[in-house]
Amino acid sequence: MKVSTAIDRIDSGAIALPEFQRGYVWRRWQVRDLVDSLYRRFPVGSLLLWETATESAPARGDAPLQRGYVSLLLDGQQRVTSLYGLIKGEPPPFFDGDPRAFSDLRFHVDKEEFHFYVPVTMRDDPLWLDVGEVLRRGPAWAMRQLRPVLEDLPDSAELDQEYLDRLNRLHGIRDIVLHEEQITGEDKDIDVVVDLFNRVNASGTRLSKGDLALAKIGASWPEARDELKARLSKWDDAGFHFTLEWLLRNVTAIVTGQAELVRLTKVPTADVRDGVIAAERAIDLFLNLASSRLGLDHDRVLGGVGAIPVISRYLAAHGFRVDDAQTADRLLFWYVHCLLWGRHAGSTETVLNIDLQRLESPASGVGAPDGGAVERLVSELRRQRGDLTITAEHFEGSTRGARFYPLLYMLSRVSRARDLLSGLELSQHLLGRHSNLEVHHIFPKAQLYRHGYGKSQVNALANFAFLTTETNRSLGDRLPAAYLEECERRQPGVLASQWIPHDPALWEIDRFPNFLARRRELLAEAADSMLGELRRGTGHEPVDEPVLEQGPVSVWGADDEEATLAGVRAWMHDRGMERGIQYFALLALDGQVEEGVLDLAWPDGLEFGGERIALLLDEPAELKDIAARHGFRCFTSPDALLAYAEQQLADEAA
Repeated sequence: MKVSTAIDRIDSGAIALPEFQRGYVWRRWQVRDLVDSLYRRFPVGSLLLWETATESAPARGDAPLQRGYVSLLLDGQQRVTSLYGLIKGEPPPFFDGDPRAFSDLRFHVDKEEFHFYVPVTMRDDPLWLDVGEVLRRGPAWAMRQLRPVLEDLPDSAELDQEYLDRLNRLHGIRDIVLHEEQITGEDKDIDVVVDLFNRVNASGTRLSKGDLALAKIGASWPEARDELKARLSKWDDAGFHFTLEWLLRNVTAIVTGQAELVRLTKVPTADVRDGVIAAERAIDLFLNLASSRLGLDHDRVLGGVGAIPVISRYLAAHGFRVDDAQTADRLLFWYVHCLLWGRHAGSTETVLNIDLQRLESPASGVGAPDGGAVERLVSELRRQRGDLTITAEHFEGSTRGARFYPLLYMLSRVSRARDLLSGLELSQHLLGRHSNLEVHHIFPKAQLYRHGYGKSQVNALANFAFLTTETNRSLGDRLPAAYLEECERRQPGVLASQWIPHDPALWEIDRFPNFLARRRELLAEAADSMLGELRRGTGHEPVDEPVLEQGPVSVWGADDEEATLAGVRAWMHDRGMERGIQYFALLALDGQVEEGVLDLAWPDGLEFGGERIALLLDEPAELKDIAARHGFRCFTSPDALLAYAEQQLADEAA
């Protein structure tokens, strides 16, 4: 099949992409190398297509398909999508990715080189021609662009023919025949085809369990992916970033009472549709409950999302309501402890199945969660964890990626911590929708660094307090000895509300370690008390309006480190590389013990499938050793990392 024929067949609806295919993931260098290989008439591999009846084809997108039969592209998506984008000047209808990967590719007609547009080196050289324009408009158009240049050259006649031959060769990419293999036959159902797909992609990115489940669901419900993505987009707008597989896990738990996603493929399509609607209602209810009762109003503090499918199952079985505040508190008590101890961070399906089983009434069996379900969940948690008491040692973590950071935030909201200067309680209905909470270092970072304290001490959780933006800026770089007494005098009791030791001797910078130790004790006592009230079901008053109705109130305060990390992420994104994950937690093999937190990490490489990279800013050597054991190459300065990235880009361009 010619390249141009494949593109025409996409436009006519004769070729489409199956639902289970991942999105477009190629980088610019891969597009460049593909075009270079085709220009030199090197082999670029074959296409694998599945011919199936149009009416039951699990095709991605809503573009119309041809009647009768359609060919679904199993292998060759990245190549065909890249060529479509270059030749048509826009992505194909099934596109899901970054179109910049195939825009602005240039061809130097004299050097016969392909590179993406770089203004500094290409702006003043008219021999760099836009590949897409040549493919669309043809060699004659390109020669007209070159004519003013050729007329001034002494050997213009020879060059004229030489350049025309090269442009014909470039334009001739449209007529290159790509070998194709067809999978046909009534016996080739979705199960067989998905297995074939995974075999073909054995060395690449295989389908996740969620992709596999969605592939089979999509055969009878083609709109399934769009329906799920619409829900994810709604929560994303509210500040909660969930994955498609996680949402499917909630649907599976509600519909089947089990955790394995494959079970969802065994139930009628109508039940799956109802399950999606039910999951949305249950998750909405939980988010509003967690924000109104615990103040967890944005993604960075809503940890432990692996526990939510269990809660979704419980809420769906109880008519999407919690009958009383006491039961709500006990359910939240279970959720918070799952968050703190990483209960669902390891063997997800195994642990979820245990918890889902605990929901069911021993007398009635599967499908009948009863009034004792929450107590059975708590009992199982105690059996697995033993003592659930919060101690001072649990607050010894540092950085905002630490597991107990959400507990500190939650404690500040539920226990009515007060702003140090204004005295206002840190709750939405008192602060107002447009007020922001920021992270405040009680002992300022700059002062601590000047006195030789390390980053883990500077960013200790016990050195954090939440304040309004105005107060945070007003306090600035002042030491506690210079402002805490004033705060207490203006707002009596405000220090106790933030669990700050009222001992002036501990406010001196040389006593900073003692300050941390004492505040950890105070935080642990307060957290244990708050969780005890949840366990007893005392029914707290809401601290916020429901988050999906009002929107999040709190943000992360900006500081020099966060600005640096944001700058690095933006730099990477602008050059077509992955942004990186901020505050990436390194978990031990059991998936439950947190060994450290990386400031910025690329667990899949700067470009997908590359070397694992981490950026550590002023971190102890021990963390670098831990990261190395996890396979990360560590950089300790942004300049060194960016120089490495620049070299990667240069190597790709060479």
